Amino acid sequence: MHSTNNPFTAVPEMQISHLGESALLDHIQEWLGTVTPPTPLGMGDDCALLKFDAKQKTCITTDAISYGQHIDANITPSQAGEKLIHRNLSDLAAMGATPHSAVLAILSGPDLSHEWLAEFFRGVHESCTNYKLKIVGGDLSTLACGQFSAVLTLTGETKEAMLRHTAQLKDRIYVTGTLGGSALGKHYCFEPRLAEGQWLARQSECVAMIDLTDGIGKDLQALLPKDSSVAINLDKIPLAAAANKMALKTGHAAKQHAFCDGEDY
Repeated sequence: MHSTNNPFTAVPEMQISHLGESALLDHIQEWLGTVTPPTPLGMGDDCALLKFDAKQKTCITTDAISYGQHIDANITPSQAGEKLIHRNLSDLAAMGATPHSAVLAILSGPDLSHEWLAEFFRGVHESCTNYKLKIVGGDLSTLACGQFSAVLTLTGETKEAMLRHTAQLKDRIYVTGTLGGSALGKHYCFEPRLAEGQWLARQSECVAMIDLTDGIGKDLQALLPKDSSVAINLDKIPLAAAANKMALKTGHAAKQHAFCDGEDY
């Protein structure tokens, strides 16, 4: 007998994997209803704005990493800690913001190595020091053995908050670096584009920004006005050297990796 109390008994077509991320976010907004305000004070941008006035805007974002999904034994625990900080900072960069403070939640199985966690926090400490970010609190929670997740909630400040929905048809699209092949190392070894985002936010020609997390093929849709579409000239996408290396490994075109791989930040 099916029980709604068990979260993992749904038939395949009723599982969240069947929906996809975009549709799931739409459902979550529907379920929350009036509890979540419209963008930019609610869901819909890289960060939500907590304060919106002429002098200063405060924004907030949250992001997580999980062992086996975003990190694994192919990278050091210090690199995992750096990745957690950097992917959150990348959200602030897309808003043109400067980091302020954060809270960090650790969820792990009781069998997690103390040595591994110490090294993880070494990476967190180094990144926070580099970007003048303060960790001001957090939480510890227990998971089943063999599991580890870390969740960072980060605030920032900006005078000119960049949004997504302000993009218009016929706008030109730019990226701040090369794309593709992030699995070969860029997914954890990258510098969040804070300086670039802050500079772009001051330029009148820049009307919208987004953090490239899921690949330009997917993330670009968040910039488009509803029910619109654009044609992409794939020859114009700046290819990373890693995209060509991935193409040799997978047999797929380097342009496909640049368009779809994700974690370009």
